[in-house]
Amino acid sequence: MRLTLIQRDDCHLCDLAWDALAAAGVADFESVWIDGDAALEVRYGERIPVLRREDSGRELAWPFGAEAVRAFLAD
Repeated sequence: MRLTLIQRDDCHLCDLAWDALAAAGVADFESVWIDGDAALEVRYGERIPVLRREDSGRELAWPFGAEAVRAFLAD
């Protein structure tokens, strides 16, 4: 399953999302920064960080912790 963490530069919530992913045992994911990308800015704006499952297109928006990440991956 391919995962993408959508985030901004210098985002403390994004740093916390990295911690939640690590606590959930997720070591392999791509990062996409929305800074400077007008389409992504419009789509995600202030919702970041967002964890996206590329297989289903489902998204888990902040706030989330390790347990929520595990449940998101199990569905």
